[in-house]
Amino acid sequence: MVIFSPSLKMELLPQILLQDEYLVAINKPHGLLVHKSPIAADASDFAVQWVRDRIGRHVYPVHRLDRKTAGVLLFALDHTTNRMMQQQFMLRQPQKTYHAIVRGYTEEQGRVDAPLRNETGQYQQAVTHYRRLKTAELDIPSAGFATSRFSLLEVMPETGRMHQIRRHLAHIFHPVIGDRPHGCNKQNRLFLQHFQHSTLLLHAVSLCFVHPVTNQLCTIEAPYQPEFLRIMQIMGWTE
Repeated sequence: MVIFSPSLKMELLPQILLQDEYLVAINKPHGLLVHKSPIAADASDFAVQWVRDRIGRHVYPVHRLDRKTAGVLLFALDHTTNRMMQQQFMLRQPQKTYHAIVRGYTEEQGRVDAPLRNETGQYQQAVTHYRRLKTAELDIPSAGFATSRFSLLEVMPETGRMHQIRRHLAHIFHPVIGDRPHGCNKQNRLFLQHFQHSTLLLHAVSLCFVHPVTNQLCTIEAPYQPEFLRIMQIMGWTE
């Protein structure tokens, strides 16, 4: 098994986590698009462009992360490797793990099996597993209560639908903090007012897959981005 787990201090730029002659992986910051999109005409910077310019080679994104989600993002460096990795993702073989900070105390673990509607209006099967890692209670009144409660979750999506984790956690009434389309506006305002924070607290912490050429099991881990880490400290979840 090959594990890539850098401990470098993160900046607000992508960081290369792994690079060989077939693959390159980065730690994508919150707010960076993977590639150009007509629904985000305001953007001028893209992960594909950054990686291409950094290593001087054409790259192929083999999976996606939402613009607001940070963490491990993998690219292939040639068409054949891209096709092999795409096949792995189609067969749901890579294991994707996220961390999310959500409203309230969740159950210790759970499974969300709720179909999600795609861009064409069709419903698709969608399954998400989660495990509660930590809880915090802050002395900030909210929604008629004297305090505010939060959970740190480890989330493993079984399928890969658009905004799946965000929509599924909202479905069980534990929305991700900073999620405006699917989240809780009151909680988002609370974080903006008390902590000057508006970033989506969802991070792709690791990606585990079989290297398509060497057949080694690779686990790529991405450190938290600064804003995620700052909120972790506020919650008392880091030393």
